[in-house]
Amino acid sequence: MSLELLLAFTLFAFVTSVTPGPNNMMLLASGVNFGVRRSVPHMLGISLGFMVLVMAVGLGLAQVFEQIPVLYTTLRYAGAAYLLYLAWKIAGSGAPDSNSSERQPRPFTFLQAAAFQWVNPKAWVMAIGAITTYTPQEDFVTNVLLIAGLFALINCPSVGLWTVAGSLLRRWLDEPRILRLFNIGMALLLVASLYPILVDVNGSL
Repeated sequence: MSLELLLAFTLFAFVTSVTPGPNNMMLLASGVNFGVRRSVPHMLGISLGFMVLVMAVGLGLAQVFEQIPVLYTTLRYAGAAYLLYLAWKIAGSGAPDSNSSERQPRPFTFLQAAAFQWVNPKAWVMAIGAITTYTPQEDFVTNVLLIAGLFALINCPSVGLWTVAGSLLRRWLDEPRILRLFNIGMALLLVASLYPILVDVNGSL
């Protein structure tokens, strides 16, 4: 991989990782509700789970989708449905230290966050874009592994910025009513993040 291509990919990885999307909306809410420390497994799960997804796409899944296009579309709609469910859960969550007798919400675990990448529409778009646009055909397998590893290294601190931003907002969201309104707002933004993905799917049908 040439230096020019490497720099172009680094910029692509940073921009796609740091811009709003399902992962970042969820991490912002997690930072507010649980703080940075309790959200670390969520952050690592996103980055390492996405790395595995990029490797899988590069080493074979892209060819499967070319042969069976409806499989890709179905997966993206299933991911969108799951995101709507997560938005509903976020909207209904309250402060984790509430005195309510109801079961308290918990941050995503590492495995939950890693598995979520497989139904995250934006993650699929990023992975396929990285493989098809920035991965040279010469020494293809080596380049796929390089792209996947670099993406994980760039992705983790990028998404972590959203967790830190959420934790900094906690002091202004101590009031349960305000926190509830914030969570509802995050849920609506999570739903809004689906719009470009669904438009792209409809346009490709």
